[in-house]
Amino acid sequence: MGGRTVDDISVGLSTSFTKTVSESDVYLFAGITGDLDPNHVDEEFCRGTSLGHRVAHGALIVGYMSAASSRILEDFDRPMVSAGYDRIRFLKPVYLGDTIRVDYVIASLDPTRERIVAKVEVKNQRGELVCVADHIMQLVD
Repeated sequence: MGGRTVDDISVGLSTSFTKTVSESDVYLFAGITGDLDPNHVDEEFCRGTSLGHRVAHGALIVGYMSAASSRILEDFDRPMVSAGYDRIRFLKPVYLGDTIRVDYVIASLDPTRERIVAKVEVKNQRGELVCVADHIMQLVD
């Protein structure tokens, strides 16, 4: 979708991103961020918790949201940056091996501030809602 202004974008425009969360995703993310919490990297430890197994980092799931946001306006004629995520809620754990689908829908536009707000839902392979958020993007020159 081409365009240069917020007026060129339609409310309701949507995209999705699907990814199976792999062990290498979690370990690479842990190495990059330094978040080596046993909830993410120690299966034996997690067996003794209510989680039962290792889980993906919440911030990794937000990274998958970012993948969806970069796709929705990839042909737009101006760059955009993330101005943040509001109301992020992690509702269920995402386990290694889960396949998640990020549904990303433009919900509102602010032409004065040149901002776009999208609703984001993340579901696992069983269709269970695991995370929700509002994403704010800012047009830049």
